Amino acid sequence: MASTTTPLHGGPAPHNPQLTQQFLSNVLSQRGPSSLPYSEDVKRLIRHHLLTLSEAIPSMQPRTATYTHNDGRTVNLLQACGTVPMDYMGVTYQIPIIIWLIENYPRHPPCVYVNPTRDMIIKRPHPFVNPSGAVSIPYLQNWIYPSSNLVDLCRNLGQLFGRDPPLYTQRRVNPSTNPGIGSTVSQQSFNSNAVSSGPRPVSPLPRVYQTTPSPYGPAAAAAGSRLSQHQQVQRADDPAEVFRRNAINKLVDMAHKDVIGLTKSREGEMEGLFNVQGVLRQREGQLAGGLRDLLNEKEGLEQQLQMILMNADVVEAWLRENQGKVRNVGNVDVDDVFQPCDPLSKQLIETTSSDLGIEDAIYSLDKALQDGAVSFDQYLRTVRSLSREQFMHRATIAKIKSMQMQAQVSNMAARTSRMLQAE
Repeated sequence: MASTTTPLHGGPAPHNPQLTQQFLSNVLSQRGPSSLPYSEDVKRLIRHHLLTLSEAIPSMQPRTATYTHNDGRTVNLLQACGTVPMDYMGVTYQIPIIIWLIENYPRHPPCVYVNPTRDMIIKRPHPFVNPSGAVSIPYLQNWIYPSSNLVDLCRNLGQLFGRDPPLYTQRRVNPSTNPGIGSTVSQQSFNSNAVSSGPRPVSPLPRVYQTTPSPYGPAAAAAGSRLSQHQQVQRADDPAEVFRRNAINKLVDMAHKDVIGLTKSREGEMEGLFNVQGVLRQREGQLAGGLRDLLNEKEGLEQQLQMILMNADVVEAWLRENQGKVRNVGNVDVDDVFQPCDPLSKQLIETTSSDLGIEDAIYSLDKALQDGAVSFDQYLRTVRSLSREQFMHRATIAKIKSMQMQAQVSNMAARTSRMLQAE
């Protein structure tokens, strides 16, 4: 829903491309609260669309105004305001329209409204214009960024409006001229063959539509008289003209269907490409995560390698330092190299080694029994003897561990007591 068009910065004078360029450059380069809500990456394209439109249709001039959304929000936007030409029954008419460039233009289509004057009314019903003046045509519905543009939009509007004009001009007949015809305005279509005082197509407007009054000039009057003569003389449509219009309509419909089919095909291809792009981005994230994990693992392995090399250097230095001492000592018993810290630990080591030795002996007896190296009776006697001895060793191990645990608890209690006393 567009608000009353209240220009904020106005617009350039018609038929002055230099002022139009300067105006667009100024409003699109503004920063701060007064800046227009368009993305920076599309401002150049917006400027190109409006300049091309003003060159192709000089009556369509850009300006800034306040636009009110359906939810009540107001925003400063660019609009192209003026008239688009349409050909109806051999006469060119100017249809006043306003094209609003909404915030997400040109990625989304603009909002188009017909802008009737006080003596104009909107045709009801109309296939492309609702009673509020909003325009909805296939070109807007199938808007494709970045190929769609304002020039093609206005030309498409002119073609469709020429087939079914959206505006009428109401005229009242002078009673002194036609006393037999009442002053009541009746609604009739453009294709009516009878001559009446009902609504007629929009009278020719000046080439450039402005909000300020301007004279129509002799060209508009001549066009109006030609239309009146045409309606009075030609009671039935010319078959050639009917065939021409039908052929044009058929070609337009065929082209529209082809455009829709091509658009759907391209949209399907784009959807497939977007899906592939999503998969590739997902895989990119996975590869980036895997690369980070590999780099972290490499860093950890390098740290471990440095630690191992340092430990190896320490061991090699110790070996070089103690190699001469070993030669002087002579033969050393391996069991005497490491000494337990206390008698209980020494007894625990001896008992544990005996337990493990018995375990190995029983395992060897099992293998010998399976291979038939020993008899079953001898196996049982030997296993009983070893099991009794192993039981004693394990009982001794449990008792030693219990004593060591008690000693550790006593030591911890003593240290705690000393720490408390020290405090």
